[in-house]
Amino acid sequence: MSVAERWLGDWVRQQGAQLEEYRLMVRAFRRDWLGVFGLLVIVVFVVGAVFAPYLTPYPEEGRGAPNLTNKFLPPSREHPFGTDYLGRDVLARVLFGGRSSLGIGFLVVIIAVAIGTPLGAIAGYSGRWLDEVIMRITDMWLSFPPLLLAIAIAAALGPSFTNAMIAIALTWWPWYTRLVRAQTVSLRERSFIEAARGMGVNRVTIIFRHILPNVVTPVMVQGTMDIGSAILTGAAMSFIGLGAQPPTPDWGQMVSNGRIYIMNQPWYGAFPGLAIFLVTLAFNLLGDTIRDVADPRSRRAA
Repeated sequence: MSVAERWLGDWVRQQGAQLEEYRLMVRAFRRDWLGVFGLLVIVVFVVGAVFAPYLTPYPEEGRGAPNLTNKFLPPSREHPFGTDYLGRDVLARVLFGGRSSLGIGFLVVIIAVAIGTPLGAIAGYSGRWLDEVIMRITDMWLSFPPLLLAIAIAAALGPSFTNAMIAIALTWWPWYTRLVRAQTVSLRERSFIEAARGMGVNRVTIIFRHILPNVVTPVMVQGTMDIGSAILTGAAMSFIGLGAQPPTPDWGQMVSNGRIYIMNQPWYGAFPGLAIFLVTLAFNLLGDTIRDVADPRSRRAA
């Protein structure tokens, strides 16, 4: 059997095995009610953020317009979450705040994956001096506490949504580099990689066409769990004034303002805080479920 025939047969078997694997994963996911609950919560918040102008009768207040005649109204039929110190409907602010809070979570993970995944694959496949250079730089970044480093970068760049997102992403990418490198080291000696090398396929093609597609599952699991952590970190930075700036709504910023009135108007800070809690919990539940269903041993045990 020629090298090309062996490579083609190996590739076809691999694709068939992956398809069957995905079917088993979907079946196992549907049986995990915690994962389904987490996914439903995420969908509700994402839909609320995307369609915020159509889900509240106070879209301008959600964007930041004050209405001083309605200051500190308690939860009622007209204002289910009450109003804040500028008379703005808190439900509208929570819906619109989901855009920045969820946005920072998704964007941070996307940027971190885009930086860390190729670096990890290059380091794991190349080895030798290039591996050493990339991993020592990664270790240097990991030596700093992530939140403290993100705060320092955001403070240097200036307080804004974009700068907070960049600061958090710059502290997140090393985790993906280490994860993907470990996966790549175990893949580079597999028969289909050796067959591709034997056919003269160049290194870049092997990395991006054969290595990276096989590390999608662990990266997806890590990314799903990291979105909740990124949302929490973004809320923490907004809480101390380094995230989205007024009048742009943000859950961390609302909790920060609400703490001043916690004794007399607790609803102002409680509802955005509850939103942060539910979304973070939902992403962690979803990530745990994806991790379990992606592991064949866990699926067999279930």
